[in-house]
Amino acid sequence: MNPSPTAHVRTLGQGARKVLALHCTIAHSGAWAGLSAALQGQVSLIAPDMLSHGRSPDWDGQGDYFDRVTDLAAAQLAGPMDVIGHSFGAMIALRLAVDRPELIRSAVLIEPVFFAIARQDAPDLVAQHDHAAQPYTDALSAGDMELAARLFNRMWSTDDSPRWPDLPERTRAAMVRGVHAVPAVEEAVVRDQKGLLNPGVLDRAIMPVLILSGSKTRPVMPAIGQGLQRRLPNASCACVKGAGHMLPISHPQETAHVVQQFWRDTCDR
Repeated sequence: MNPSPTAHVRTLGQGARKVLALHCTIAHSGAWAGLSAALQGQVSLIAPDMLSHGRSPDWDGQGDYFDRVTDLAAAQLAGPMDVIGHSFGAMIALRLAVDRPELIRSAVLIEPVFFAIARQDAPDLVAQHDHAAQPYTDALSAGDMELAARLFNRMWSTDDSPRWPDLPERTRAAMVRGVHAVPAVEEAVVRDQKGLLNPGVLDRAIMPVLILSGSKTRPVMPAIGQGLQRRLPNASCACVKGAGHMLPISHPQETAHVVQQFWRDTCDR
């Protein structure tokens, strides 16, 4: 049996505040560079690459992908730390908050893709999202991973985001490499395979939680954020104006401002 892989971990910044930063699908740990710079040396972002992303090894298809990447992220927790997660990275952060609350001082969940909440609270918005995602789903079913990555990237981008042909070849190849992670976690994010919505589970996440969205994101995302806020014991929501789903990358200064204010109002009093 092959030994369990070790994630590649990047540290951004040299500040005293240790923050575990978990990137979104088809990105990599370097996506946090803008936010790190905007935080002006106050933090050290400990940023692992998910399997099949960045400099981490490929997922070998063994076990459950969500479990594997959550365990690799948990290995970076050294004493109580803040955690920031984006998109599917926010789902990993939520699991850590539930499973290891003693190690999480606060959690910032940026656009968590917990569609199971919207299926309960706003099924019409889920249906709207599923319709918009159909071309990506069809490409995936056809085994055209390059087209699937291209469509997935476009679906979560805004009108002013770089178009696929304008992205560097290396960036496009990295997105194609990682896109298989999306269907690997569909049961968890769409149908709550991990049981996070079972009675009492989210109650374990007692630390301050900020759920952050962009004002130009897909309509289903605020419904997810607001539904998650209602279900968590100590959560609040905030919005970055003018930003879409990729707000920590596209709007790092604004994101940093909101996160710093959240820390001041909760953890640092």
